[in-house]
Amino acid sequence: MSSNIHLYTAQTPNGIKISITLEELGLPYEVTGIDMSKNTQKEPWFLKINPNGRIPAITDTFTDGETIRVFESGSIMQYLVERYDKDHKISFPADSREHVEVASWMYFLNAGVGPMQGQANHFHRYAPEQIPYGVNRYQNETRRLYGILDTHLGENKVDYIVGNKCTIADIAHWGWIAAAGWAGVNIDDFPHLKAWEERMWARPAVQKGANVPSPYRMKELLADKEATEKHAAESRKWVQASMKEDAEKNKSRTGQL
Repeated sequence: MSSNIHLYTAQTPNGIKISITLEELGLPYEVTGIDMSKNTQKEPWFLKINPNGRIPAITDTFTDGETIRVFESGSIMQYLVERYDKDHKISFPADSREHVEVASWMYFLNAGVGPMQGQANHFHRYAPEQIPYGVNRYQNETRRLYGILDTHLGENKVDYIVGNKCTIADIAHWGWIAAAGWAGVNIDDFPHLKAWEERMWARPAVQKGANVPSPYRMKELLADKEATEKHAAESRKWVQASMKEDAEKNKSRTGQL
């Protein structure tokens, strides 16, 4: 089955989910890197692809011959396997128990690990001042969710989250778990999850997809405290600037200016 996939992405846990999925499926795709430090994701042309102004997003030629846009990482992954993974390389048949289980863990990531760890990242790395309550709240919740994954992997003695094979449930989680240290969470506290992360990283498609649209630096970054602090300071500037711009736009919409 031919595809005409164009991926719009950046070097983030959510962004690399899609490139890894595409690599695992062996699908050809074009890439446009989105520079979030310049608010490229909020430019009019991109908002036509994703009205939420976030990465990742894709366009593809749909079955009717017209272009379709797909946004939100979980939705994109679901679209890709439902349309292109006919051999169930990283999915299971729709009428299987494993298919239902994969969906449960996908929602666990999209509603739990991603948002909670994202907030841990923000309060730990990007907030203009340290707010202990916020840091502790989201780091502790991230640890709680990690604990669930660690117990699941350990008690079931499995190499992967569902059906003992790599699926989109694993791919969706990997970028976040690999960046645990960025949120101030020590992955060593979760031995089964750490072994799973290393197992995922050993997959050629994961390494290839992680380096899209730019080289994957999280592991080497976290190994260098000085480099980590420098990168965090740089990121903090554009995150705060972006938040200020959003606040001004919101005031303008509501007539508060």
